[in-house]
Amino acid sequence: MSSAEQVIHGLEGVVAVESKIALIEGQTADLYYCGYHIDDLVEKADYESVVYLLFHGDLPTEEQLKEFRKRLESEQNVPQQVIDLLLSFPKDAVPMSMLRTAVSALGIYDPDAEDLSEEANFRKAIRLTAQVPVLVATIGRIIQGKEPLAPKPGLTIAENMVYLMNGEEGSKVAAETLDTALILHAEHGLNASTFTARVTASSLSDMHSAVTAAIGSLKGPLHGGANEAVMNMLLEIGTPDRAESYVREKLARKEKIMGIGHRVYKNGDPRVKHLKRLSRALNEEKGTLHWIEISERIEEIMLKEKGLYPNVDFYSASAYYALGIPTSLYTPIFAASRISGWTAHLLEQYRNNRIMRPRAAYTGPRNRKI
Repeated sequence: MSSAEQVIHGLEGVVAVESKIALIEGQTADLYYCGYHIDDLVEKADYESVVYLLFHGDLPTEEQLKEFRKRLESEQNVPQQVIDLLLSFPKDAVPMSMLRTAVSALGIYDPDAEDLSEEANFRKAIRLTAQVPVLVATIGRIIQGKEPLAPKPGLTIAENMVYLMNGEEGSKVAAETLDTALILHAEHGLNASTFTARVTASSLSDMHSAVTAAIGSLKGPLHGGANEAVMNMLLEIGTPDRAESYVREKLARKEKIMGIGHRVYKNGDPRVKHLKRLSRALNEEKGTLHWIEISERIEEIMLKEKGLYPNVDFYSASAYYALGIPTSLYTPIFAASRISGWTAHLLEQYRNNRIMRPRAAYTGPRNRKI
């Protein structure tokens, strides 16, 4: 490596693309989708409106949203061959691996799979955004030994996920919690999985291949698996009175407390307060407020001892648990939301494509002789 070359490990801070989709202000703890602050979107929009925003750059009118909902609903049925594929997997298959393989299989049956025109790509973005939540809910039923259900007409994506996972429509709080979680996880700039998707698409590979690659990236515990780890931690602690000793023992061993700290947000993740509020309401409804009490105690200790704030995964864990969702399904639910952000980025990548080709700084030996 020459003295003029500088390696930026993890590509931190390196600007690789121009995008109009998300703005992350780490120092001020602000997040914007297409110019709209996340707080406004949570308060005044729903997930379908946010998907429309990510795809089009503007929020829909009432009529546009009505038509968009119809398109999403018309595309949510997953081919039976893909459902049969899921049912054929071993009983101990990892849900994220099941999802990765199922999304790849969707490409086999998609009539637009190899068509990279703007029109075909948009149809695939709609289709994938509608189908992935159904896949995730179906995987949830399969891993619990239950028969898959068909989507119920007239429900929102969040309402349908609750129905498909539990076999019955949930409470208003349950639907609102999942809808908010979908909004908050929909998009977050050039994170590892989104970057992976854009790199794959930059070779002019198809959208299903790019999304499959993104799911493979999200599967890693340093990206999408934190909320599952958070819930496992809460289950291990068990009661609020054990929280402080648990955390201090972990810190003494220099072990990581999952769901705490963020690569970008140093003064708090703007998404946390929304999931904290809804998780409290949902756990109060279920009579399981001890999960919130444990979480709040961990939050207090980590802020005092390390100056670190919780991230979006921290309170989503207890929210999903109160919804009756198996912990192994937490990361697939992340994917059910982020599919909208991934496909929005893919539409943007295809419109102004150039193949990604960074360099590696060679550090091996030179001029070796045989």
